[in-house]
Amino acid sequence: MGLVKIGSLAPQFNLLNQDGDLVNLKDFRGVSSVILYFYPKAMTPGCTVQACGLRDIKTKLKEFNAVALGLSPDPVNKLNKFQEKYNLNFPLLYDEDHKIAEKYGVWALKKFMGKEFMGVLRTTFLIDEKGHIEDIISKVKTKSHHDDVLNLLKKRVLT
Repeated sequence: MGLVKIGSLAPQFNLLNQDGDLVNLKDFRGVSSVILYFYPKAMTPGCTVQACGLRDIKTKLKEFNAVALGLSPDPVNKLNKFQEKYNLNFPLLYDEDHKIAEKYGVWALKKFMGKEFMGVLRTTFLIDEKGHIEDIISKVKTKSHHDDVLNLLKKRVLT
């Protein structure tokens, strides 16, 4: 399974969000930018910093007609707790079988403290109003992720 590339059509999905509602990527056609970010595990320090950063720029995202969607292999009830605990104001999507992560090429072998395991590579995809991959952030820095996203959105407006 190849990695998704800039310019290619974003793989479709139909996933449950933290409230148990189905969310389909096609639901966001016409939105200037969908920020689809894959994160490894809710309630962990890095994932919390990243999510709260996006939460805090929601007004700015609206100015760019952009929406954020978080996607992880966590179960729905954990996503619900994550959203409630940190007042997250965007959907968190449930990909427990990691099929969507695989389609996007972000399910891979990882190493942590000398152990190898399969998991989500923290990656963000900007998807345009027609459903094409517009940009990819593959080396995500959790503390500046929200600024990096805003900079890409600003760059898009200028070009």
